[in-house]
Amino acid sequence: MNTLARKLATAGSALALGTAAVLPLWAPARAQAATGPSIADTTAWGARPPSSPVRVLPTPPVKIIVHHTDTPNTTDHSQSQAFRLARSMQNRAMDDRHWIDTGQHFTVSRGAYVLEGRHSSLAALQGGTRTVESAHCTGQDTVALGIENEGTYLTVDPSGEQYAKLVELCAYICRQYGLRAHQIYGHRDFNATECPSDRLYAMLPQLRRDVAARTGGDPTAPVWPLLHNGDGVFGPGTSASVATFQDAAGLPADGLADACTFSRLLA
Repeated sequence: MNTLARKLATAGSALALGTAAVLPLWAPARAQAATGPSIADTTAWGARPPSSPVRVLPTPPVKIIVHHTDTPNTTDHSQSQAFRLARSMQNRAMDDRHWIDTGQHFTVSRGAYVLEGRHSSLAALQGGTRTVESAHCTGQDTVALGIENEGTYLTVDPSGEQYAKLVELCAYICRQYGLRAHQIYGHRDFNATECPSDRLYAMLPQLRRDVAARTGGDPTAPVWPLLHNGDGVFGPGTSASVATFQDAAGLPADGLADACTFSRLLA
């Protein structure tokens, strides 16, 4: 069995057993006691209870996805406005879209307040080993943390204070989960949408650089190959190990070593 197959088989077995004991052999160290921004939890902003239990996955996320709220760029930068926004977003998610709760994990307001979105997201982040299943990006809701940024940034940039808080939050998430700055993406990288707006999306390379300056590592995303049965030493045994790992990690178990599989393996 080649090296990739051995690592995937071992990692898949560990995930299936609910333990990450073998992952630190090649995964980056995670700073469980990392200091992050002040985050108002769901109780603080008056959230409704979810309509059904929120699903907490036993695995960490492998990426961060940045969004905008597609709301007016209000000049009210107060905490009370941030709380009103959070309640409005939850009401829209639950009443109009019939979701069990608000879709995102966290929100950064125009006034640079950080709020917990979906219930249990803050506890999962503080623990550094689990992910709350969300509803912020189709196809990524079990593997990515979603951050909404209040406003619409088609022609203007977020304020310096709001951007600085986004950097602080992303750096904290990266430290907690052992992620790297290159694992920060925009919503439009995965779905057909304008989100997170042209100007905010154009700021993502700078966001990665600023987060990397705080957490270390190369802010440039690696280019992962797509490997499958028949590619050199990648034979049926490796493909089976990949599928086992993918299944344990909550990914589609197709046996193809793609970017998402490599990201999960290294996260």
